[in-house]
Amino acid sequence: MTGGLSMNRRIFVKNLAAGSAGLMAGIAPLSGFAKSDMLTLTLLHTNDLHSQIEPFEDNHPRYAGRAGLARVAGFAKACREENPNLLLLDAGDFFQGTPYFNFFKGDIMLKLMTEMGYDAGTIGNHEFDNGLQGLHDPLKHAGFPLINSNYDFSDTILDGKFPRYKVLRKSGLRIGIYGLGIELSGLVNEKQHGAVRYNDPLPVALEMEKFLALEKKCDLVVCLSHLGLRYRDDKISDVTLAPELSYTDVIIGGHTHSFLEEPLLIRNKAGEMTIVNQAHYGGLMVGKLDFVFREGSRRGAGLKSSQQKEL
Repeated sequence: MTGGLSMNRRIFVKNLAAGSAGLMAGIAPLSGFAKSDMLTLTLLHTNDLHSQIEPFEDNHPRYAGRAGLARVAGFAKACREENPNLLLLDAGDFFQGTPYFNFFKGDIMLKLMTEMGYDAGTIGNHEFDNGLQGLHDPLKHAGFPLINSNYDFSDTILDGKFPRYKVLRKSGLRIGIYGLGIELSGLVNEKQHGAVRYNDPLPVALEMEKFLALEKKCDLVVCLSHLGLRYRDDKISDVTLAPELSYTDVIIGGHTHSFLEEPLLIRNKAGEMTIVNQAHYGGLMVGKLDFVFREGSRRGAGLKSSQQKEL
């Protein structure tokens, strides 16, 4: 929606803490809209799955028996039954982390994520752990787009493999998605990322969000980010990016494995609120954002509810 989620039109209902309404004082109540006039879109999101196909071991010191793709799939299935207008998204680093990656490389994760019905994702630094060929070959199993807007793959075998954006459609809504990757130097051996060129995420984000909001007329603009939530230094992150934006409604993040009890709301350049969220790692959590769009004026959407579902 143009200019982000407008404060005077936002519908924001806390699932887990109804008493915290003071967080967003002056927000339009749900009762202001007839139920028949509203269309709900659900965004489910994961990040840093790290090939955690099975739950953590029963003797794990912190997460015994938790997480894993089966639990994510079960939660996604239940949410789809509740609301078919749903997108399942991932913010990168689905490779690496368990013996499944060591034995099957990236094939098994992309096969399973496709079977689970992921609609879009982006890539993180660990997708380069087996080099460019090791990223290229499993892509044939991806039945959903992996979006990246700020890596230049033009001199590599990955040229043309990662769209800069996608516009997904649900019940007449247009959801524009772009993706931002972290600087690979210092995180990935140079031999593994080769001639991939990193472009500054900020100007790329400004270009993509304006294009999606104004030219593609998207009702919601989503950034899939693997920049990381925040850092102690001035390194670009989701929380430093958000205030510089004007049209991005949601930043779904990864890389820092951040556990958030609720999404962050950060005022952007246009004076609106951009939602920033991240969902831990390994399938320990799935983020759930429910947006309400009013029929006939869909750009007047609001965040109806949010949930950080621990699995």
